[in-house]
Amino acid sequence: MVLSDPVTKIKNIGGEREKLLASLNIHTVGDLLEYFPRSYDDRSSVTTISRLAEGEDNTFIARAVSDAKVMRIKKLTVTKLLLGDGTGNIEAVWYNQPYMKNALKDGQDYIFTGRVNKKYSRLQVDSPEFEAVNPDGQPVSGGRIVPVYSTVKRLSQKVLRRLIKTVLEDTELLCGEFLPTDTVNKYKLCSRSFAINNIHFPTDDESFFKARHRLVFEELFLLQIKLLQLKGTVQAKPASVVIKALDYEPLTERLAFPLTGAQRRAVNDICADFSSGSVMNRLIQGDVGCGKTAVAMTAAYIAVKNGYQTALMAPTDVLALQHYKSFCNIFGELGIRCSLLTSSLKKKEKQAVYADIENGDTDIIIGTHALIQAAVRFKRLGLVITDEQHRFGVRQRSVLTEKGDNPHALVMTATPIPRTLALILYGDLDISVIDELPPGREHIDTFAVHTSYYPRVYGFIRRQIEEEGRQAYIVCSAIEENEKTELRAVEEYTAQLTDGAFKGLNVAMLHGKMKPDLKQEIMDGFAAGKIDVLVSTTVIEVGINVPNATVMLIENAERFGLSALHQLRGRVGRGGGKSFCILVSETKNKVALERLKTMCSTNDGFVISEKDLSLRGPGDFFGTRQHGLPEMKIANLYKDIDILKLVQQASTELYRRDPELELPCNAALRKKIEDIFENGSEKICL
Repeated sequence: MVLSDPVTKIKNIGGEREKLLASLNIHTVGDLLEYFPRSYDDRSSVTTISRLAEGEDNTFIARAVSDAKVMRIKKLTVTKLLLGDGTGNIEAVWYNQPYMKNALKDGQDYIFTGRVNKKYSRLQVDSPEFEAVNPDGQPVSGGRIVPVYSTVKRLSQKVLRRLIKTVLEDTELLCGEFLPTDTVNKYKLCSRSFAINNIHFPTDDESFFKARHRLVFEELFLLQIKLLQLKGTVQAKPASVVIKALDYEPLTERLAFPLTGAQRRAVNDICADFSSGSVMNRLIQGDVGCGKTAVAMTAAYIAVKNGYQTALMAPTDVLALQHYKSFCNIFGELGIRCSLLTSSLKKKEKQAVYADIENGDTDIIIGTHALIQAAVRFKRLGLVITDEQHRFGVRQRSVLTEKGDNPHALVMTATPIPRTLALILYGDLDISVIDELPPGREHIDTFAVHTSYYPRVYGFIRRQIEEEGRQAYIVCSAIEENEKTELRAVEEYTAQLTDGAFKGLNVAMLHGKMKPDLKQEIMDGFAAGKIDVLVSTTVIEVGINVPNATVMLIENAERFGLSALHQLRGRVGRGGGKSFCILVSETKNKVALERLKTMCSTNDGFVISEKDLSLRGPGDFFGTRQHGLPEMKIANLYKDIDILKLVQQASTELYRRDPELELPCNAALRKKIEDIFENGSEKICL
């Protein structure tokens, strides 16, 4: 067998098992070997029946000492078999498994693992897992540290273990070493063969940790090398967009506040990129309200003053329109023309904008996904800005940049993420962090309360509106009432509040299914102070800026991730007044409670991002799959930070020596990367 062989080459895999394995994305021998355990059971301590511990899982060796009995108890089939080992006897019991009657051969020793309890003064082991003791080989499911896999019905742990063990015992099979020998030696990594064997069936704790360290290292190493290659390709492109004039003071003089130190550092990074002679690919990362838009405006101003157009792509109509208004307010005074392009525009309006873009009669074009349509042709695109990058797939970003001749690219995200994770998610980008809020921003007091607090909460909101002249958001996660869920629904809840707790106040609702014109009318009304309470779905998570709103009430807060909760909270605290965020939940789930506790304890988006990563793990930090990155099979980006740092060092060293992996010693590594990222299903699109 070789790693590329289909799983049907493995003994005991027929059509049915092939389908079951395919549902786990296991198609080849290599896929099976790289289907790593999710946890382990320590069954290495084998005891005798006389020493079995009640109420615990035990592993022991025994044989059948009587014929099995099968009986019916109501609708339950119960199979009982007496086991013995010379030190005592115990009854094994299986439920609804009548075939167990003939599963054990007379005179054969078996190793059993199961929970032992005392029933009617006799010891009993319920539904034990077992396998025959082979004097010539170590058992797979007992008497050792045993792997536990994520699996599906009709494909048991026992079967999966045996299939993997069969492959590992094939003496012709090589586990496919592809890391350069220098890297393996310098970073004291075990061989890949040792790692694969001991990740599935570790001989001891030390062997497991060595194996895992090696496999985490290689998984991150492959990804980092590919990202370095992509980043190098981008940087190697000479800048077709030549920007020399870097004076941006006329723009910043018109901003409401002077740039903070962090904003100026980000602008300086952009200016350095503009003048470097290479294409800029930079991520501006910062917390809610840190002033990324001002940085984007500055970059756009510089590009326009050098004779180029700027395109800014936002994820929603609401955010695009807000940016458009902000840009018009600032740039209109400077004689710079701005246009808006969204899918909600009428055909004639779109055609007019298309013509202005193509003729160069507009300088800054702000829009949604409509910007990447084939009909959009720029005359001289010099800068592409993508806002709320996590809302877009990487392919959408690249489609927009392809509309110009290697334009500079600026990516912005208001979702703070740990720097190490940023290096993975945005490995093709240079990173600027805005870690300072503009003056006047107050801490938002956050409280998590039970639904029994509604009278007090509603009373507080009414006082904020009537006595302080403020406004409030209420966020729900559903639009219509659904009998299958207890979630607060926008339509039902709005009607309830209008006739009840907020009677006499102006209560309006907003959700994504509304027509764009109606949504905008409601948003304009809220921004103008005509609406007191806005009941909304998460459509307001991004892009709404109403400084007079000081209360954010989030229903069923346990349903939201930390990132979403932090974004929603960021809709208040945007003016001079004290602001509040109230999280309503009846949850008893430990992870959800930990999220709520985190929200109440800090306003720091970077602290929250670390906690979010630790709670959710690396697999779905705001949907990493949409970035075109492969799903991690074994690496945990929260727990494996130390290994990641070594990988970044090792990958950079190798890339500097051989960026295209053309040396003979790197041939296997090059092929592995091609198989994963180019020939396989995992592709990184930039």
